[in-house]
Amino acid sequence: MADDGRAPSQPLLNLTAGQVRRAVDGWHAVLRIGSVDHRFWSKDAPVLGASYAAELPFDGDLEARAYAARRLWRSITGRAPGPAFHQLSKQRRERLSAAIRALDAHSAGASYRVIAEALFGKKRVPDRAWKTHDLRNRTIRLLQGGLALMRGGYRKLLRPERKDE
Repeated sequence: MADDGRAPSQPLLNLTAGQVRRAVDGWHAVLRIGSVDHRFWSKDAPVLGASYAAELPFDGDLEARAYAARRLWRSITGRAPGPAFHQLSKQRRERLSAAIRALDAHSAGASYRVIAEALFGKKRVPDRAWKTHDLRNRTIRLLQGGLALMRGGYRKLLRPERKDE
């Protein structure tokens, strides 16, 4: 315990050796410990040998921030950090990949049919009845998902779904 009754802050490893960049809002750094990248932000420039403490606002992201702080603490004290806060399922990763591919093709001027052929294979896309075919509807939904990601929805990927929302 420190003289003021608080636990001493934990010294980070050589933070200046990590990937550090200055931004308008402060300093952003990536510190690799073992096989895990830890990302954090500081108001002030990193100082060699300094001690740091985590500041965790009581907001909607407190749980994720506390979990990340604990993983960092465990890593710098030589322990296994533990699992990531949340993982995307294989199905979700594949859908996101398809949505981004659909968005890229649409941005390049491709039609729904061309996008569907690239995503699902030319043999699965019918010559007739295309306007009412399920693959056309799936392609449109994937493109809408890609557009939503582009418009800021990607931030939802950083947080697990909460049951209270």
